[in-house]
Amino acid sequence: MALRAAGRQSLVDTVVEALRSQLTAGEWQIGDRIPTEHTLAEQLQVGRNTVREAVRVLVHAGMLRSRQGEGTFVVSTTDPGDLMRGVQRAGIRDVLELRIALEAEAARLAALRHRPADLERMRAALDAQADLSDADGRPDSGNLELYADHDIAFHKAVVEAAHNTALTATYGWFSSSVREALVSALDDQAMPKIVHDDHRAVMEAIAAGDPEAAERATRELLEKPKRAVEALLDDGR
Repeated sequence: MALRAAGRQSLVDTVVEALRSQLTAGEWQIGDRIPTEHTLAEQLQVGRNTVREAVRVLVHAGMLRSRQGEGTFVVSTTDPGDLMRGVQRAGIRDVLELRIALEAEAARLAALRHRPADLERMRAALDAQADLSDADGRPDSGNLELYADHDIAFHKAVVEAAHNTALTATYGWFSSSVREALVSALDDQAMPKIVHDDHRAVMEAIAAGDPEAAERATRELLEKPKRAVEALLDDGR
């Protein structure tokens, strides 16, 4: 199967897609060793260096794993990118439900594991966000993006305070969907405003080392917009 693409980098991308398609189609099962670089290069009619670079991309994506002296093995036939794209296409309610699951547990762990620097980041994000709020607690229409950035910075600080690498990484790529949903909600008068006291309640529970209170405060914080979204959906919006 000869592959043609304009430019070296495009050719690497094309090989990545070809190998990913073979993996997701089940041509190789989890635990199988994939063919050697030489064999794949001959099959795809590309150079071995191109195959090597494409394999590295799929190793980084978590679909393949290389073992010194043994070869490259399949560890997943599911493309993590598909999961990411699915989350990015999710509606606001779906995003909020996932946020509750991730952030409630993160806040509970943060109460047990936080460090002084974690609390400083939370405080700085809340103070910066409060500076952009009007008397009614809503952001100026010209500052929605920056306001959202400060809100996301607070929630990421909470997650990072859990000091769980997997949780931080998951929330890291998920946060772009959170931000998109947040900006949309901030521009909708039917959605509840962000209440800084609710955020501070989360931070104070974490600072006090109270995992149950931190989890409860986080759920209460995120349940408000979730209920508003559900009401709008019931009204047919």
